[in-house]
Amino acid sequence: MRHFDHVDTAHRKHLFYRHPRCFDRHDEPEVLAVALGATLYSPATRPVLADDIEKAARRGVMSMVVCLEDAVADDEVPAAEANAVAQLRELRRRGTDLPLLFIRVREPGQIGDLVARLGDAAALVTGFVLPKFTGVTGGAFLEALEETSARTGLRLLAMPVIESPEAVYSETRTELLNDVARLLAKHRERILAVRLGATDMSAAYGLRRPPDLTIYDIRPVASVICDVVNILGRVDGSGFVVTGPVWEYFSAGERMFKPQLRQSPFDRQHAAPLRQRLITSDLDGLIREVHLDKANGLTGKTVIHPSHVAAVHALSVVTHEEYCDAADILGVAGGGVMASAYANKMNEAKPHRAWAERLMLRARVFGVAAEDVTFVELLDAAGSR
Repeated sequence: MRHFDHVDTAHRKHLFYRHPRCFDRHDEPEVLAVALGATLYSPATRPVLADDIEKAARRGVMSMVVCLEDAVADDEVPAAEANAVAQLRELRRRGTDLPLLFIRVREPGQIGDLVARLGDAAALVTGFVLPKFTGVTGGAFLEALEETSARTGLRLLAMPVIESPEAVYSETRTELLNDVARLLAKHRERILAVRLGATDMSAAYGLRRPPDLTIYDIRPVASVICDVVNILGRVDGSGFVVTGPVWEYFSAGERMFKPQLRQSPFDRQHAAPLRQRLITSDLDGLIREVHLDKANGLTGKTVIHPSHVAAVHALSVVTHEEYCDAADILGVAGGGVMASAYANKMNEAKPHRAWAERLMLRARVFGVAAEDVTFVELLDAAGSR
């Protein structure tokens, strides 16, 4: 697998200074966690799920979750399980190229049961998404995952979701997150990334983020994200990749605020129609939120519609300026300060080093844009199919 492989080869040569590198489901978790990009969720009840997954792969999707939890009604769970098993077995029969596939379960017992029912198709599954994860409930999920992995010989990774009310309420949050940190540390080799369930977090207060605001404007939820990054997203060796929360809109209603995309970058690329399509679909809000995700230490994003993927991936490409700064910082031993190659900022070797190391990992997976290539061109290319 490789990001932007769905783009024409000649066009890729124009877009990238350093091309994205290939990866597969057997790579180290720290690589796969960044490579997830926009993780597309799909209900396990979809009657054409196998076709959906193949189509998503052709459009550049690199990770998908087949959901048996909130996306499925309680009385439909047995049918959803049967459909998920049948569809994944069909994909195994077809033998086509697929994204990294995960299953979001409700209960620990589903992990071993589903793997057994999948048979040789279980080899398509990279791991499981573990909902409502706490220090109390999470142990059973991780033990089921490890037992199933040991029994089958499959490497199965975990993506726990922080979304329970105890993680949201201020009087219980710190204790819960510290309990989760200790539990995840015991199973570090199994943890791919920590996901954020912003919809459930908002539900704890009876809230829903409107399309013209970002999750960071919803202050009760923003404070939870801050604490999750603080405790679970540290770069001192104790933390994990934390992914961006879901963007749940794909068609615009009446707008209250002005569009959040400047016109001039699109005009320079003769891409005014692209800007209008983004605004019409409320994707300008998604683009702003992804910028804020990155600024707050989050990597990748949960999405619920294929139209969201291009924006997340275009914004994940490292700019030529960022790459030059990171290379300069990592090339200095013993600290010090220097002007950036673009002569517009100060680079300090010691405090900026962790940032530079994280950025270079993203550059490995998503590539480095050519010097004169903008986000607009990357977005247009990423959404070209």
